[in-house]
Amino acid sequence: MAKKCAICKKGSRVFGQRKKLRGKYNPTTKRRKYPNLQWVRIPLNINLKKYKRFAGQRILACTKCIKRISKS
Repeated sequence: MAKKCAICKKGSRVFGQRKKLRGKYNPTTKRRKYPNLQWVRIPLNINLKKYKRFAGQRILACTKCIKRISKS
């Protein structure tokens, strides 16, 4: 199972964290952040062109895409 949104292909990102210690920045370890993916069933009668190919399927989608689906 990929940690990627099936619709917008949003995936993980690596961030470098910096902590300030006694006036200087101390570069610490890099952290990987993942998108908020949820299982969602796309309705058959979806009007949005971007989502038509997923109609009737159960897919992993990021919360931003789920919000767009609910608005249509």
